Amino acid sequence: ERPGGGPADPGVLAKQAIAAMTLRAVSIGIVPEARAGSVGLVGMPVWMWDADPGPSSWGPLTKSVSAGGYTATATAKVSKAVWSMGDGKVVVCRGPGTPYQDSFGNRVSPDCGYTYGRQGVYRVWVRSYWTVDWSGVGQSGSIPLQFADSARITIGEAQVLTQ
Repeated sequence: ERPGGGPADPGVLAKQAIAAMTLRAVSIGIVPEARAGSVGLVGMPVWMWDADPGPSSWGPLTKSVSAGGYTATATAKVSKAVWSMGDGKVVVCRGPGTPYQDSFGNRVSPDCGYTYGRQGVYRVWVRSYWTVDWSGVGQSGSIPLQFADSARITIGEAQVLTQ
């Protein structure tokens, strides 16, 4: 409650609700995997996805905070994940992506993928763009948030042997 007995500031309550959400970056799922010995090939599909999708990494997540008899409610969700592929190119994914399975072979990801044109070691960044809509005490608003994480992958060239 504010000094003088006025209502609590709903924007402050909304920020307290956001702090209680423990929002975080997407957990990077990528093929080729970001580990030693895992090498993708030039021209072959790369798949990207949220390896641990849930309310804290993708949303929606709703929390309410009350003070002095007043309540504000905030709902957070990711509007997009922007993957910076390390070669100057960017891929925008509107959903958490599809986890790769060996049975997919060399098919292209249906919703979040990329293909490299050159071999190299690339630092891939994913930035998740959150929108937090809040309301309370007769007011409402929207707060944008961003979280990012990265992984390093290796893309090699297929060697063709000729006799």
